[in-house]
Amino acid sequence: MADNWPGWMGPSRDGVYREKGIIDEVPAEGLKVKWRTPIAGGYAGPAVVDGRVFVFDYQKTAGEAFNNPGERANLQGQERLTVLEAGSGKQLWQYAYNCPYSISYPAGPRCTPTVDGGHVYILGSEGDLQALRVTDGELVWKRSLKEDFSAEVPIWGFSAHPLVDSDLLYTMVGGDGQGIVAFDKLTGEVKWKAIDSAAGYCPPSIIEHGGARQLIAYTPTSVTSLDPATGKQYWSIPIEPSFEMSIARPMVDGDLMYASGIRTEAVMIELANDRPSAKEIWRGEPKNAVHSANATPIFADGVVYGTDCDQGSLIAVDAKDGSRLWSTFEATKPDEKRFIKHGTAFLTRVADTDRYLIFSETGDLQMAKLTATGYEDLGRFHVLEPTSECFGRSVVWSHPAYSGQTVFARNDKEIVAVDLAK
Repeated sequence: MADNWPGWMGPSRDGVYREKGIIDEVPAEGLKVKWRTPIAGGYAGPAVVDGRVFVFDYQKTAGEAFNNPGERANLQGQERLTVLEAGSGKQLWQYAYNCPYSISYPAGPRCTPTVDGGHVYILGSEGDLQALRVTDGELVWKRSLKEDFSAEVPIWGFSAHPLVDSDLLYTMVGGDGQGIVAFDKLTGEVKWKAIDSAAGYCPPSIIEHGGARQLIAYTPTSVTSLDPATGKQYWSIPIEPSFEMSIARPMVDGDLMYASGIRTEAVMIELANDRPSAKEIWRGEPKNAVHSANATPIFADGVVYGTDCDQGSLIAVDAKDGSRLWSTFEATKPDEKRFIKHGTAFLTRVADTDRYLIFSETGDLQMAKLTATGYEDLGRFHVLEPTSECFGRSVVWSHPAYSGQTVFARNDKEIVAVDLAK
């Protein structure tokens, strides 16, 4: 049976691919490309549900696009949600709206579409939150985080992929008492607001621990646990990554939660078993832990695997004390020897195995075995060209989708479907 990929990092937002019948390694002769379809710019990964591929992009019409971490570019254009046939790449429908940009790194939207039942939800870079009908793209409701909440657009744009759970949709908004907001998913009505904080860039997530369901919000100043139904706070642990860059989702393995940020910010948190409570275990330091930015690390079997924003390599970290077990540039830039600033690779674990699908910023899909003892290469295939610029090099910074024994990956020019069937 095909497994849907209804949003960022998969159906459980844990970066685990649970479909059977896929390759055990990338064959020497490569992989079969099923189709390629032209699109425009963006960092938003695709979503795939019931034979439809949802991809969010930006069609620029005027202005100069440039990448400067400290300066906003002002552009005119449209944000567009395009829906394609998963089997052929043929367009089924497209929804577009005018959206002037004033953000840094203005290639396009950051947030993967979130598909839930008959609706697909999109959050654009300037804070346009909208619900559309899956069948034909008919607008159901829309809210502007900028206009309706007077929220400040983060310099790198709104990036918290909307989370749908039960009857509610959650996203980071930013402002006094509205760091995170819960909406009625069918109407867009606000159900509750919580936390005094800027929006940051991290998507909210839900865990079940300590006898309670907990909504986890990683803001620019803390990892905070809330009651998903009411927004009431359970616990909060301080962490302050530079430039408000709370990006990577805090990941859970057993009773431990790992939150990481750029420079040397990271914290390992122990979750209580008998109640929704938590305490700090250890903190990140310059030569321990892994300090992830663009790509969320994977936390499995007592080891954290992630790409480090300073060193730029894939690093394995012992959850007990933050010590580094090994590191390699094979996952980010194989010819690198010293460091690569914000080196990025998107990791997806193949369920119930120690094999990982790794999509690198160079546009390669790799398979590798990752364990506490090391990295074992299981082959690679060049899927598409890096088209974005970062620190003088070309990159692809977009999380792929995995569904129907196929990987769907995009850059700023095309979306590609590649066969992963055994």
